[in-house]
Amino acid sequence: MTPSATEPRAGAPVRDRLLALLLRPTPPPTRWGVLTAIAFIAAETLIVHVLKQVAPDDAFGAIFLLGVLVVSAGWGFRLALATSVASAMAYVWFHVNEGSGSLVPAVVVFLTLALLTNLLVGQARLRAAEAMQRRIEADVAAELASVLAGQQAALRRVATLVARGAVLEELYPVAVAELARGLGVQHVNLLRFAGDGCIPVATYDVNPARMLAVGEFVALEGDSVAGTVRRTAQPSRIDDYRNAHGSTASRLRDLGLRCGVGAPIIVDGVVWGAMVVDCDTEQPLPGRTEDRVADFADLVATAVANAETRAELQASRARIVTAADQARRRFERDLHDGAQQRIVSLGLELRALEASAPDEPAELREQLGAIIDGLGHLHTDLQELSRGIHPAILSRGGLGPAIKTLARRSPVPVTLDVEVDRRLGESVEVAAYYVVAEALTNAAKYAQAAEVTVWARVTDADLALRIADDGIGGAGAGGGSGLIGLKDRVEALSGHLGLVSESGAGTTISVTIPLTAPGG
Repeated sequence: MTPSATEPRAGAPVRDRLLALLLRPTPPPTRWGVLTAIAFIAAETLIVHVLKQVAPDDAFGAIFLLGVLVVSAGWGFRLALATSVASAMAYVWFHVNEGSGSLVPAVVVFLTLALLTNLLVGQARLRAAEAMQRRIEADVAAELASVLAGQQAALRRVATLVARGAVLEELYPVAVAELARGLGVQHVNLLRFAGDGCIPVATYDVNPARMLAVGEFVALEGDSVAGTVRRTAQPSRIDDYRNAHGSTASRLRDLGLRCGVGAPIIVDGVVWGAMVVDCDTEQPLPGRTEDRVADFADLVATAVANAETRAELQASRARIVTAADQARRRFERDLHDGAQQRIVSLGLELRALEASAPDEPAELREQLGAIIDGLGHLHTDLQELSRGIHPAILSRGGLGPAIKTLARRSPVPVTLDVEVDRRLGESVEVAAYYVVAEALTNAAKYAQAAEVTVWARVTDADLALRIADDGIGGAGAGGGSGLIGLKDRVEALSGHLGLVSESGAGTTISVTIPLTAPGG
């Protein structure tokens, strides 16, 4: 509980603590005032009686003013008036027994003091009430600022995950937990609409027994926050589930929940789902709760839209890479089955013609021999071209032997540390092969390298490659190096290609490709 403005601090002097009790913003109960007045008058009478035994000639009238002052300060004027009259009568009683004194002067003095005291204390009490109100307003403002700061911090944490492109399965639980903490609610569900109901994709509750099962189908029959959000695409609330009808409201009542607020998650103009918070308190959720829930719902909508865009981009890249690979294979097949076979056939025909040609003139036989040799060189060139389009060794032996073949052909010495002991998916092998081939080509043409190291490992989850040279460095992903195309190919398989190439420190290419990649 927040202390009032007039409550003394711990360790305050006794005087301050007594004044704080007297100058309360509101008077204590009247019965306490009556008991206080009676106690003071009785104590004052006893004290004066004892003092009279010691000093019979003294009046001791001032003692009777103490109770009047205390009651006047602590309670209203009526009780102060009654106390003044009673104290005056006690005072006069002592004087009458002594044969002197009059009631009227004493009553006038006592009432005057009571009135003045009441007026002064009333002003002090008014100031105390004003101070207390300001204190309460300041405390409320501070508490509100603290709550808003907590909500903003929760929003920032979720927004950071969205900006980093976190996987939706990781983002959803964080979003519902942060929303619950930010609003101080007991139950939060992140729902995705499907058919005539919804499916929880993340749920949070202070009581795990009340949590909905992720993936469970929940019908939206009757009155429900999620159902209204889906129909209207607007925030919705139900302040008391006891007045709601339908299976959903009944289930929420059985879970001990009393009220709820929800906001839509809109992706590309369509109501994708809803963020719904529920509370088990009797009081409805505050009026601005819809806005707070909508802030989190908007972040989730952004994350879903980004994820769908990334998925579409990745699928598009994969389709492009697949189409390019298929085109290469067709080209390779056409070269092998068409042009190369035709060249071999023409060569054999020319050899037969050469054999049957007369020895004279000699120039004719020389020309035929030159043509046959040219066709042989053309056949060799086409074989090399075909091998570059889709290496046969990769199809026959897999990635490990293909990398060793590239190393043997490299004009720069290559040190191999390759542990690829099984066949991988075709798209994974092709991507890795071209990365190694391009890296070795760049090392030979541009890097002025004396040695290249090729390292490769396969785990249950992915393939990791690292190609490093000791050349001049300074390479980039662009500039005609061919790495930009390889980067697209790797990322189309949900992989990652990293490049480190400081000037004078060589170049290192690191690649990770998941084995569950599309086409892998």
